[in-house]
Amino acid sequence: MLLRERETPEGTLVSVCDTDCLGETYENGTAQITVDESFYGGPEATEADPAAVVDALHRAQVGNIVGTEAVDVAVDAGIVDEAAVLEFDETRHAQLLWL
Repeated sequence: MLLRERETPEGTLVSVCDTDCLGETYENGTAQITVDESFYGGPEATEADPAAVVDALHRAQVGNIVGTEAVDVAVDAGIVDEAAVLEFDETRHAQLLWL
C-alpha cells in the first residue's frame, strides 16, 4: 500500500491506496474516483504495511482510502465502518473524518 501524510490547516490528512490502484479511475454508476498520483503518490508517499497504515489513520483528522486491501485494513482495525464503504468497479473506497 502507498501511504502519504501531510499537514493542512485542518490537521493531518492521510491518503492510502493499494499500489495497483494508483493512476486508475473507477466508477460505480453514480460517482467516479481517480486515484491520482499527485494526491496518493509522489515522493512523499511510502510503501506501508498494515500496521503503519493503522497508525497513520489513528493520527489523521481526515483520511482517504482506496483499494480493497487498504479499505479492509481500516475496516479490520475498527477505524472505518463497513457500512460506510463505497464499491467502485473492482475496488473499494472510504473516507475518514475524526471530529
